[in-house]
Amino acid sequence: MKVALAQLNYTIGDFEGNASKIIAEINRLKQEDVDLVVFSELSVCGYYPHDLLEKKEFIAKADDAVAEIAKHCHGIAALVGAPRINRHERGKTLFNAALFLADGEIKSSHNKTLLPTYDIFDEYRHFEPNREFSLVEYKGEKIAVTICEDLWDEQPTANEFGKDKLYSISPMEELAKLNPDFVVNLSASPFSYNQEGWRKNVLITKAKKYGLPILYCNQVGAQTELVFDGGSVYIDATGEIVKELKYFEEDCLVLDTTALGEKELQPKVDYIEKIHDALVLGIRDYFKKMGFKQATLGLSGGIDSAVTVVLAVRALGAENVRVLLMPSKYSSDHSVNDARELAENLGIRYDVVNIQSAVDQFETALAPLFEGRSPDVTEENIQARARGIYMMAISNKFGHILLNTTNKSECAVGYGTLYGDMNGGLAVLGDVYKLDVFKLSRFMNKDGEVIPENTIVKPPSAELRPDQKDTDSLPEYEDLDTMLFNYIELNKSPKEIAALGYDEAVVRRVIRMVNTNEYKRFQTAPILRVSSKAFGFGRKMPLVARY
Repeated sequence: MKVALAQLNYTIGDFEGNASKIIAEINRLKQEDVDLVVFSELSVCGYYPHDLLEKKEFIAKADDAVAEIAKHCHGIAALVGAPRINRHERGKTLFNAALFLADGEIKSSHNKTLLPTYDIFDEYRHFEPNREFSLVEYKGEKIAVTICEDLWDEQPTANEFGKDKLYSISPMEELAKLNPDFVVNLSASPFSYNQEGWRKNVLITKAKKYGLPILYCNQVGAQTELVFDGGSVYIDATGEIVKELKYFEEDCLVLDTTALGEKELQPKVDYIEKIHDALVLGIRDYFKKMGFKQATLGLSGGIDSAVTVVLAVRALGAENVRVLLMPSKYSSDHSVNDARELAENLGIRYDVVNIQSAVDQFETALAPLFEGRSPDVTEENIQARARGIYMMAISNKFGHILLNTTNKSECAVGYGTLYGDMNGGLAVLGDVYKLDVFKLSRFMNKDGEVIPENTIVKPPSAELRPDQKDTDSLPEYEDLDTMLFNYIELNKSPKEIAALGYDEAVVRRVIRMVNTNEYKRFQTAPILRVSSKAFGFGRKMPLVARY
């Protein structure tokens, strides 16, 4: 059988646009005599639509789009993902379905069995799990149709407290009893740099266990926080990856299951390059799908704003990025010059607005209220908030979206000012630890200096008081990032983290900072997710708790 994996970029709720993409691909593949084309999970409506699934009109539009797509399935069949009404008397209103389209109609519906509710997933909120198993029989082949998590009943776990068997049923065990010839998996599996290998291992393990080839079609593109990296694959019955599609790009693979040809794999790249590509795609799709074009941010001469602006330029183009340089009396000449040099290297518009007069006016107005009290973090935050006012003014006046530049290390410990440097419509680096921000800067400079060397090598500082350094109040980032990763991603206890060679009192102080600053993260911009545990709706913590 000649099968195509169509790895496309969809927009949530854009039924006309998504259907047009799918139909165009079906019509193109007809010319290549393809028998079956496979699209990704919930491809008709986009993944994940959340509570839009509770709207009757949304489901009706999905049904109409499927019907329109089916009209083009003559001489070719397709598997598309869409929500479908559950006609049974009991249970949730919808199924997460893979619909087999042929001869101009819906021939069968194959519903998702395993509905994840961990991390960023909350599918059981909307969908009823499948309990009936059947194959697609087409052109002499018997096909087991699965949807994403259906192959993940056994999976690795990042911490000892987690289970590797999350479900009481294995869809593949049930489908294997029906003697399929191969397995198709419609997926919407988001990118995370520290779990990317798990996905391939799960697929390889399943192929080996059941002695069946697996055709895995993943989504590509970003939906607000989530970035889908593509990387669809064909794995043969021995568990060997034979074909692999591009990462972070739309792509399509046509293969003959009886004559696979030579192995075609994507080049291996470092995880930092993958994070870079994921963030560029995340910015680009957020702007494109929201109907925005231009971005702005404050360029301080520090590493975080430098990396953010380079990502923005690579995503949107230099003509669509505008920055402000906002020095105060504590800003070093080096920082201002570095920011200026970077803006000129990138060819972007920059303006210099000295904030000191505004800060002085705030402090003068507040002096009677603060009489008898020494200067502290309050005065530092006034500077950050003054900058925030300037940035939001540019955003409002010119319709630019303000990008938040706070990294994950700072976001974790609350090392940012609400209504100041935490302003923004999208947090670009909020899931990237500080050390990886530095690595990103080196990657960006691999073909020549873009970010000034001084920005990379100077000690990190907020420059809100004389001679300030981040390490005045935080451990060295080499230590801090390790503690944070073990606490946030791996769920380790203070004692377990201290056993790695850290003072337990320091570890507990860091963890206390993480826990007590949940309220700040609750109010920040959506964060582009590139790890297995990003701040946001994938990490749900109480704002008020004694822990």
